[in-house]
Amino acid sequence: MIQNSFAKGLGDGVPIGLGYFSVSFAFGISAVAAGVPVWGAALISMTNVTSAGQFAGLGLIAAGAPLAEQALTQLVINLRYALMSLSLSQKLAPGIGVLERLLMAFLNTDEVFAVASSQAGAVGRRYFYGLMIAPYLGWSIGTILGAAAGSILPEAVQSALGIAIYGMFLAIIVPPAKKIPAVRRVLGMAVLLSCLIAWTPLSQVIGSGFAIILSTLAAAGAGAWLFPREEVIPDA
Repeated sequence: MIQNSFAKGLGDGVPIGLGYFSVSFAFGISAVAAGVPVWGAALISMTNVTSAGQFAGLGLIAAGAPLAEQALTQLVINLRYALMSLSLSQKLAPGIGVLERLLMAFLNTDEVFAVASSQAGAVGRRYFYGLMIAPYLGWSIGTILGAAAGSILPEAVQSALGIAIYGMFLAIIVPPAKKIPAVRRVLGMAVLLSCLIAWTPLSQVIGSGFAIILSTLAAAGAGAWLFPREEVIPDA
């Protein structure tokens, strides 16, 4: 069984695109506030399509962080996309070539991955192309409009709209944290480590990008060691 309806993919992608529009609007405003021109903000979104990575990168760009720090931060934040693409590659229908897989990987965001993976049977190219359109347009157009609005809106309104990204982060981490104690503990460790770096003299020697890298790797490593997942061995 192969899900290969372009119309079905297009319809499934509309809710994702609408959600991306609001968050990318906030990114556009933040980019202009950080000194990025409207065309620059649009180019960033059209070539990246990664919310957390773009917001983190924007902060590093505004702070004048070295390129190596920016690259490592993006690697850590966006590494999950490589894992999701490897998983999704096992779901794709036969006959999809390397170039098409690269294009699909470019738009394989968290939400696109979740929707594509939930389909019964394999996923065909036409379905995935339809699924990609609305999220890409929502993210790109939202950024352009947000950047344009950021150049004319009062600063108070810009600050209010900029809180949208924090709402998105909370929507990502709160549901699994409520259900899984190990996730809550790892989150707590990451927050403590981040505060330790930010509120101590360590902040003078560790940049914000490396602080994210260290906090993420240390908390994730400690979580894997202290709270390993139990393997379920099937009955013989």
